[in-house]
Amino acid sequence: MVSAGVSGVRHHAGFHRFFSQARWSIDQVGRLLLLHLAALAPGPLRLALDDTLCTHKGPKVFGLGVHIDPVRSTRRTRLLTFGHVWVVLSVLFPVPFSERVWALPVLFRLYRTQADCQKRGGTHLKKTQLARQLLEQVSRWLPHKPVEVVADSAYSCREVLRHLPPGVVFVGAMRADSTLHRPRTRSCRSPVTGRLLTKDILLPKPEKIARDDNHPWLTMTLSLYGAPTQVQYKELVARWYRSAGKPLLKIVIVKVPRGELSLRVFFCTDSSRTAHQVIEAYGSRWGIEVLFRDLKQLLGFASSRARSPLAVLRTAPWVGVCYTLLVLWYMELGWDTSRMGLPLRPWYRTKCTVSFADILRLAQRTLASVDWVDPRLLLARLPQLPSRPQPRAA
Repeated sequence: MVSAGVSGVRHHAGFHRFFSQARWSIDQVGRLLLLHLAALAPGPLRLALDDTLCTHKGPKVFGLGVHIDPVRSTRRTRLLTFGHVWVVLSVLFPVPFSERVWALPVLFRLYRTQADCQKRGGTHLKKTQLARQLLEQVSRWLPHKPVEVVADSAYSCREVLRHLPPGVVFVGAMRADSTLHRPRTRSCRSPVTGRLLTKDILLPKPEKIARDDNHPWLTMTLSLYGAPTQVQYKELVARWYRSAGKPLLKIVIVKVPRGELSLRVFFCTDSSRTAHQVIEAYGSRWGIEVLFRDLKQLLGFASSRARSPLAVLRTAPWVGVCYTLLVLWYMELGWDTSRMGLPLRPWYRTKCTVSFADILRLAQRTLASVDWVDPRLLLARLPQLPSRPQPRAA
Protein backbone atom coordinates (compact mmCIF):
# COMPACT_ATOMS: atom_id res chain seq x y z
CA MET A 1 0.00 0.00 0.00
CA VAL A 2 2.87 2.36 0.76
CA SER A 3 4.65 1.57 -2.51
CA ALA A 4 1.45 2.05 -4.53
CA GLY A 5 0.74 5.37 -2.82
CA VAL A 6 -2.73 4.38 -1.56
CA SER A 7 -2.03 4.40 2.17
CA GLY A 8 -4.39 6.89 3.79
CA VAL A 9 -6.57 7.22 0.69
CA ARG A 10 -8.72 4.30 1.77
CA HIS A 11 -8.81 2.38 5.02
CA HIS A 12 -6.21 -0.36 5.03
CA ALA A 13 -8.79 -2.95 6.11
CA GLY A 14 -10.44 -2.70 2.71
CA PHE A 15 -7.31 -4.00 1.04
CA HIS A 16 -6.89 -6.82 3.56
CA ARG A 17 -10.51 -7.92 3.08
CA PHE A 18 -9.70 -8.73 -0.54
CA PHE A 19 -7.85 -11.78 0.79
CA SER A 20 -9.79 -12.55 3.97
CA GLN A 21 -13.44 -12.01 2.93
CA ALA A 22 -13.89 -11.34 -0.79
CA ARG A 23 -15.59 -13.99 -2.93
CA TRP A 24 -13.06 -15.27 -5.45
CA SER A 25 -11.01 -18.41 -6.03
CA ILE A 26 -7.23 -18.53 -6.37
CA ASP A 27 -7.56 -21.87 -8.16
CA GLN A 28 -9.69 -20.29 -10.88
CA VAL A 29 -7.03 -17.64 -11.42
CA GLY A 30 -4.46 -20.41 -11.71
CA ARG A 31 -6.73 -22.23 -14.14
CA LEU A 32 -6.84 -19.23 -16.47
CA LEU A 33 -3.06 -18.93 -16.38
CA LEU A 34 -2.63 -22.66 -16.99
CA LEU A 35 -4.95 -22.62 -20.01
CA HIS A 36 -3.14 -19.59 -21.42
CA LEU A 37 0.28 -21.22 -21.03
CA ALA A 38 -1.02 -24.48 -22.48
CA ALA A 39 -2.18 -22.59 -25.56
CA LEU A 40 1.27 -21.03 -25.94
CA ALA A 41 3.07 -24.37 -25.63
CA PRO A 42 3.06 -26.13 -29.03
CA GLY A 43 4.00 -29.56 -27.67
CA PRO A 44 3.55 -31.33 -24.34
CA LEU A 45 3.12 -29.08 -21.32
CA ARG A 46 5.99 -29.59 -18.86
CA LEU A 47 5.24 -29.03 -15.17
CA ALA A 48 7.49 -28.87 -12.12
CA LEU A 49 6.33 -30.07 -8.71
CA ASP A 50 8.04 -29.13 -5.45
CA ASP A 51 7.46 -27.60 -2.02
CA THR A 52 9.03 -24.70 -0.16
CA LEU A 53 9.15 -23.57 3.46
CA CYS A 54 8.15 -20.04 4.49
CA THR A 55 9.24 -19.29 8.05
CA HIS A 56 6.52 -17.69 10.13
CA LYS A 57 5.51 -17.35 13.79
CA GLY A 58 2.38 -16.50 15.71
CA PRO A 59 -0.06 -18.43 17.92
CA LYS A 60 -3.09 -17.34 15.88
CA VAL A 61 -1.73 -17.91 12.38
CA PHE A 62 -3.71 -20.53 10.47
CA GLY A 63 -1.86 -23.56 9.16
CA LEU A 64 1.32 -22.91 11.09
CA GLY A 65 3.45 -25.95 11.93
CA VAL A 66 6.89 -27.14 12.93
CA HIS A 67 8.90 -28.28 9.90
CA ILE A 68 12.44 -29.33 9.09
CA ASP A 69 14.41 -26.50 7.54
CA PRO A 70 15.98 -28.12 4.45
CA VAL A 71 18.40 -25.24 3.85
CA ARG A 72 20.03 -25.09 7.28
CA SER A 73 19.76 -28.79 8.12
CA THR A 74 22.52 -31.30 7.44
CA ARG A 75 22.64 -35.08 7.35
CA ARG A 76 23.66 -35.18 11.00
CA THR A 77 21.67 -32.24 12.36
CA ARG A 78 18.03 -31.47 11.65
CA LEU A 79 16.92 -27.94 12.45
CA LEU A 80 13.23 -27.28 13.08
CA THR A 81 11.41 -24.03 12.43
CA PHE A 82 7.87 -22.65 12.50
CA GLY A 83 6.27 -21.78 9.21
CA HIS A 84 4.11 -22.69 6.23
CA VAL A 85 4.98 -25.32 3.66
CA TRP A 86 3.52 -24.76 0.19
CA VAL A 87 3.29 -27.45 -2.46
CA VAL A 88 3.66 -25.60 -5.75
CA LEU A 89 2.88 -26.70 -9.30
CA SER A 90 4.61 -24.59 -11.94
CA VAL A 91 4.73 -24.58 -15.72
CA LEU A 92 8.27 -24.93 -17.08
CA PHE A 93 8.24 -22.51 -19.98
CA PRO A 94 11.07 -21.51 -22.38
CA VAL A 95 11.02 -17.73 -22.53
CA PRO A 96 12.58 -15.81 -25.45
CA PHE A 97 14.63 -13.48 -23.26
CA SER A 98 16.58 -16.10 -21.28
CA GLU A 99 18.69 -19.16 -22.00
CA ARG A 100 17.20 -21.19 -19.15
CA VAL A 101 13.69 -22.52 -18.68
CA TRP A 102 11.53 -20.46 -16.32
CA ALA A 103 9.07 -21.90 -13.81
CA LEU A 104 5.74 -20.05 -13.77
CA PRO A 105 3.58 -21.02 -10.74
CA VAL A 106 -0.12 -21.68 -11.29
CA LEU A 107 -1.41 -23.86 -8.42
CA PHE A 108 -0.66 -23.95 -4.69
CA ARG A 109 -1.59 -26.15 -1.74
CA LEU A 110 -0.83 -25.47 1.93
CA TYR A 111 0.54 -28.49 3.78
CA ARG A 112 -0.82 -28.71 7.32
CA THR A 113 0.73 -30.91 9.98
CA GLN A 114 -1.28 -33.57 11.75
CA ALA A 115 -1.07 -31.64 15.02
CA ASP A 116 -2.50 -28.49 13.41
CA CYS A 117 -5.36 -30.45 11.82
CA GLN A 118 -6.26 -32.00 15.17
CA LYS A 119 -6.16 -28.62 16.90
CA ARG A 120 -8.02 -26.49 14.35
CA GLY A 121 -9.95 -29.15 12.45
CA GLY A 122 -9.48 -30.47 8.98
CA THR A 123 -8.22 -33.57 7.19
CA HIS A 124 -4.51 -34.21 7.31
CA LEU A 125 -3.01 -34.81 3.86
CA LYS A 126 0.61 -35.61 3.14
CA LYS A 127 2.53 -33.46 0.69
CA THR A 128 2.47 -36.29 -1.83
CA GLN A 129 -1.32 -36.48 -1.53
CA LEU A 130 -1.56 -32.75 -2.17
CA ALA A 131 0.67 -33.21 -5.21
CA ARG A 132 -1.65 -35.94 -6.46
CA GLN A 133 -4.61 -33.55 -6.10
CA LEU A 134 -2.82 -30.92 -8.17
CA LEU A 135 -2.05 -33.37 -10.97
CA GLU A 136 -5.64 -34.61 -11.03
CA GLN A 137 -6.84 -31.01 -11.21
CA VAL A 138 -4.59 -30.30 -14.18
CA SER A 139 -5.80 -33.47 -15.90
CA ARG A 140 -9.42 -32.33 -15.55
CA TRP A 141 -8.66 -28.89 -16.96
CA LEU A 142 -6.49 -30.21 -19.83
CA PRO A 143 -8.00 -33.58 -20.76
CA HIS A 144 -6.51 -33.66 -24.27
CA LYS A 145 -3.16 -31.96 -23.64
CA PRO A 146 -0.11 -34.21 -23.13
CA VAL A 147 1.51 -33.33 -19.81
CA GLU A 148 4.99 -34.06 -18.48
CA VAL A 149 5.70 -33.68 -14.75
CA VAL A 150 9.20 -33.26 -13.30
CA ALA A 151 9.85 -33.69 -9.58
CA ASP A 152 12.62 -34.72 -7.21
CA SER A 153 12.89 -37.96 -5.25
CA ALA A 154 10.53 -36.74 -2.51
CA TYR A 155 7.59 -36.98 -4.95
CA SER A 156 8.86 -40.05 -6.84
CA CYS A 157 6.84 -42.32 -4.60
CA ARG A 158 3.95 -44.77 -4.63
CA GLU A 159 1.32 -42.14 -3.81
CA VAL A 160 2.11 -40.14 -6.94
CA LEU A 161 3.42 -42.70 -9.44
CA ARG A 162 0.65 -45.27 -9.00
CA HIS A 163 -2.11 -42.69 -9.39
CA LEU A 164 -0.91 -40.72 -12.39
CA PRO A 165 -3.79 -39.44 -14.54
CA PRO A 166 -4.01 -40.72 -18.13
CA GLY A 167 -1.70 -38.92 -20.51
CA VAL A 168 0.68 -37.72 -17.77
CA VAL A 169 4.37 -38.69 -18.03
CA PHE A 170 6.47 -38.45 -14.87
CA VAL A 171 10.22 -37.77 -14.75
CA GLY A 172 11.89 -38.13 -11.37
CA ALA A 173 14.82 -39.47 -9.37
CA MET A 174 15.34 -42.67 -7.39
CA ARG A 175 17.85 -43.95 -4.88
CA ALA A 176 20.98 -45.69 -6.10
CA ASP A 177 20.08 -48.80 -4.07
CA SER A 178 16.57 -49.23 -5.51
CA THR A 179 15.38 -52.73 -6.39
CA LEU A 180 14.73 -53.21 -10.11
CA HIS A 181 13.27 -56.08 -12.12
CA ARG A 182 13.37 -57.02 -15.78
CA PRO A 183 10.37 -58.74 -17.41
CA ARG A 184 10.92 -62.21 -18.83
CA THR A 185 11.08 -62.25 -22.62
CA ARG A 186 10.09 -65.93 -22.87
CA SER A 187 8.34 -68.43 -20.63
CA CYS A 188 10.41 -70.99 -18.76
CA ARG A 189 9.86 -73.54 -16.02
CA SER A 190 11.52 -74.05 -12.68
CA PRO A 191 14.17 -76.81 -12.79
CA VAL A 192 13.03 -77.97 -9.34
CA THR A 193 9.22 -77.93 -9.39
CA GLY A 194 8.60 -77.71 -13.12
CA ARG A 195 6.14 -74.84 -12.63
CA LEU A 196 5.94 -71.98 -15.09
CA LEU A 197 7.98 -69.02 -13.84
CA THR A 198 6.05 -65.74 -13.94
CA LYS A 199 8.08 -63.55 -11.60
CA ASP A 200 10.38 -60.98 -13.20
CA ILE A 201 14.15 -61.31 -13.15
CA LEU A 202 15.87 -59.41 -10.34
CA LEU A 203 18.44 -56.93 -11.67
CA PRO A 204 21.50 -55.56 -9.88
CA LYS A 205 20.96 -52.30 -8.06
CA PRO A 206 21.85 -49.11 -9.96
CA GLU A 207 24.93 -48.52 -7.83
CA LYS A 208 26.20 -52.00 -8.76
CA ILE A 209 25.40 -51.46 -12.44
CA ALA A 210 27.47 -48.27 -12.30
CA ARG A 211 30.49 -50.27 -11.08
CA ASP A 212 30.04 -53.03 -13.67
CA ASP A 213 32.76 -52.75 -16.32
CA ASN A 214 30.83 -55.05 -18.66
CA HIS A 215 28.42 -52.17 -19.22
CA PRO A 216 30.62 -49.26 -20.34
CA TRP A 217 29.72 -45.64 -19.76
CA LEU A 218 28.25 -43.74 -22.69
CA THR A 219 29.00 -40.07 -23.32
CA MET A 220 26.85 -37.31 -24.76
CA THR A 221 26.72 -33.52 -24.74
CA LEU A 222 23.49 -31.71 -23.93
CA SER A 223 22.33 -28.33 -22.70
CA LEU A 224 21.93 -28.21 -18.91
CA TYR A 225 21.18 -25.03 -16.99
CA GLY A 226 21.77 -22.94 -20.10
CA ALA A 227 25.24 -24.31 -20.92
CA PRO A 228 26.54 -27.28 -22.94
CA THR A 229 27.54 -30.11 -20.59
CA GLN A 230 29.20 -33.46 -21.21
CA VAL A 231 27.47 -36.31 -19.37
CA GLN A 232 28.48 -39.94 -18.81
CA TYR A 233 25.55 -42.30 -18.39
CA LYS A 234 24.17 -45.84 -18.53
CA GLU A 235 20.59 -46.67 -19.44
CA LEU A 236 18.19 -49.59 -19.08
CA VAL A 237 14.49 -50.42 -19.10
CA ALA A 238 13.16 -52.04 -15.93
CA ARG A 239 10.33 -52.13 -13.40
CA TRP A 240 10.39 -50.44 -10.02
CA TYR A 241 7.74 -52.34 -8.11
CA ARG A 242 8.19 -50.51 -4.82
CA SER A 243 6.97 -47.16 -6.13
CA ALA A 244 5.82 -47.39 -9.75
CA GLY A 245 4.38 -50.90 -9.89
CA LYS A 246 4.30 -52.90 -13.13
CA PRO A 247 4.82 -50.23 -15.84
CA LEU A 248 8.21 -50.27 -17.52
CA LEU A 249 10.47 -47.31 -16.76
CA LYS A 250 13.31 -45.73 -18.66
CA ILE A 251 16.15 -45.57 -16.11
CA VAL A 252 19.28 -43.47 -16.63
CA ILE A 253 22.34 -43.71 -14.35
CA VAL A 254 24.47 -40.56 -14.51
CA LYS A 255 28.02 -40.20 -13.20
CA VAL A 256 28.51 -37.05 -11.11
CA PRO A 257 32.10 -35.75 -11.40
CA ARG A 258 31.94 -33.55 -8.28
CA GLY A 259 29.89 -33.24 -5.12
CA GLU A 260 28.91 -35.60 -2.33
CA LEU A 261 27.00 -38.01 -4.59
CA SER A 262 29.05 -39.97 -7.08
CA LEU A 263 26.05 -40.85 -9.25
CA ARG A 264 22.40 -39.94 -9.78
CA VAL A 265 19.61 -42.18 -11.03
CA PHE A 266 16.72 -40.72 -13.02
CA PHE A 267 13.68 -42.40 -14.51
CA CYS A 268 10.74 -41.73 -16.80
CA THR A 269 7.39 -43.52 -16.90
CA ASP A 270 7.57 -43.46 -20.71
CA SER A 271 10.08 -46.21 -21.50
CA SER A 272 10.41 -45.03 -25.13
CA ARG A 273 12.16 -41.79 -24.10
CA THR A 274 15.86 -41.44 -24.79
CA ALA A 275 18.46 -40.80 -22.11
CA HIS A 276 18.98 -37.32 -23.55
CA GLN A 277 15.30 -36.48 -23.09
CA VAL A 278 15.19 -37.81 -19.52
CA ILE A 279 18.28 -35.91 -18.33
CA GLU A 280 17.27 -32.71 -20.10
CA ALA A 281 13.78 -32.87 -18.60
CA TYR A 282 15.05 -33.37 -15.07
CA GLY A 283 17.62 -30.61 -15.51
CA SER A 284 14.85 -28.16 -16.34
CA ARG A 285 13.50 -28.71 -12.81
CA TRP A 286 16.08 -26.21 -11.57
CA GLY A 287 13.78 -23.44 -12.72
CA ILE A 288 11.47 -23.98 -9.75
CA GLU A 289 14.38 -23.51 -7.33
CA VAL A 290 15.14 -20.14 -8.96
CA LEU A 291 11.43 -19.35 -8.71
CA PHE A 292 11.37 -19.91 -4.93
CA ARG A 293 14.37 -17.62 -4.48
CA ASP A 294 12.82 -14.82 -6.57
CA LEU A 295 9.43 -15.14 -4.86
CA LYS A 296 10.93 -14.83 -1.39
CA GLN A 297 13.62 -12.23 -2.04
CA LEU A 298 11.86 -9.96 -4.54
CA LEU A 299 8.10 -10.36 -3.98
CA GLY A 300 7.82 -11.19 -0.27
CA PHE A 301 6.31 -14.65 -0.72
CA ALA A 302 7.33 -15.62 2.83
CA SER A 303 6.60 -12.21 4.42
CA SER A 304 2.81 -12.36 4.63
CA ARG A 305 1.21 -11.31 7.92
CA ALA A 306 -2.10 -12.99 7.18
CA ARG A 307 -3.64 -14.98 10.04
CA SER A 308 -7.19 -16.01 9.12
CA PRO A 309 -7.73 -19.18 7.04
CA LEU A 310 -8.86 -17.48 3.82
CA ALA A 311 -6.17 -14.82 4.01
CA VAL A 312 -3.42 -17.40 4.54
CA LEU A 313 -4.68 -19.62 1.72
CA ARG A 314 -4.83 -16.68 -0.72
CA THR A 315 -2.05 -14.21 0.05
CA ALA A 316 1.05 -16.28 -0.70
CA PRO A 317 -0.49 -17.93 -3.81
CA TRP A 318 -1.49 -14.47 -5.04
CA VAL A 319 2.17 -13.46 -4.92
CA GLY A 320 3.00 -16.46 -7.09
CA VAL A 321 0.23 -15.57 -9.52
CA CYS A 322 1.61 -12.03 -9.79
CA TYR A 323 5.00 -13.52 -10.67
CA THR A 324 3.46 -15.43 -13.58
CA LEU A 325 1.46 -12.40 -14.72
CA LEU A 326 4.56 -10.19 -14.75
CA VAL A 327 6.54 -12.68 -16.84
CA LEU A 328 3.66 -13.07 -19.29
CA TRP A 329 3.28 -9.29 -19.46
CA TYR A 330 6.96 -8.94 -20.30
CA MET A 331 6.67 -11.61 -23.00
CA GLU A 332 3.67 -9.86 -24.54
CA LEU A 333 5.67 -6.64 -24.89
CA GLY A 334 8.05 -8.29 -27.29
CA TRP A 335 11.73 -8.89 -26.72
CA ASP A 336 13.06 -6.08 -28.95
CA THR A 337 10.71 -3.49 -27.44
CA SER A 338 10.74 -4.46 -23.78
CA ARG A 339 14.52 -4.45 -23.51
CA MET A 340 14.50 -0.69 -24.10
CA GLY A 341 13.10 -0.12 -20.63
CA LEU A 342 15.96 -1.94 -18.90
CA PRO A 343 18.59 0.10 -17.06
CA LEU A 344 22.02 0.67 -18.54
CA ARG A 345 24.75 -1.27 -16.69
CA PRO A 346 28.02 -1.14 -18.64
CA TRP A 347 29.94 -2.77 -15.76
CA TYR A 348 28.01 -6.07 -16.20
CA ARG A 349 29.86 -7.19 -19.33
CA THR A 350 28.87 -10.86 -19.04
CA LYS A 351 25.16 -10.34 -18.33
CA CYS A 352 23.28 -10.90 -21.57
CA THR A 353 19.90 -12.20 -20.36
CA VAL A 354 16.99 -10.73 -18.44
CA SER A 355 16.33 -11.60 -14.81
CA PHE A 356 13.09 -11.31 -12.89
CA ALA A 357 14.53 -8.33 -11.02
CA ASP A 358 14.73 -6.52 -14.37
CA ILE A 359 11.12 -7.40 -15.16
CA LEU A 360 9.95 -6.23 -11.74
CA ARG A 361 11.81 -2.93 -12.05
CA LEU A 362 10.32 -2.29 -15.49
CA ALA A 363 6.82 -3.05 -14.18
CA GLN A 364 7.28 -0.66 -11.25
CA ARG A 365 8.45 2.05 -13.63
CA THR A 366 5.53 1.47 -16.02
CA LEU A 367 2.88 1.47 -13.27
CA ALA A 368 4.37 4.33 -11.25
CA SER A 369 1.70 6.89 -12.24
CA VAL A 370 -1.32 4.56 -12.21
CA ASP A 371 -4.20 5.51 -9.92
CA TRP A 372 -4.86 2.22 -8.12
CA VAL A 373 -7.84 3.58 -6.20
CA ASP A 374 -9.84 4.09 -9.41
CA PRO A 375 -9.38 0.88 -11.46
CA ARG A 376 -11.42 2.30 -14.35
CA LEU A 377 -8.48 4.54 -15.21
CA LEU A 378 -5.94 1.73 -14.98
CA LEU A 379 -5.62 0.88 -18.66
CA ALA A 380 -6.10 4.43 -19.90
CA ARG A 381 -3.24 5.81 -17.81
CA LEU A 382 -0.61 3.16 -18.54
CA PRO A 383 2.45 5.02 -19.87
CA GLN A 384 4.10 3.83 -23.04
CA LEU A 385 7.53 2.27 -23.04
CA PRO A 386 10.36 4.60 -24.09
CA SER A 387 11.01 4.48 -27.80
CA ARG A 388 14.63 5.61 -27.59
CA PRO A 389 16.86 2.51 -27.84
CA GLN A 390 19.75 2.24 -25.43
CA PRO A 391 23.19 1.15 -26.59
CA ARG A 392 23.43 -1.74 -24.15
CA ALA A 393 20.81 -3.93 -22.47
CA ALA A 394 21.59 -5.66 -19.21
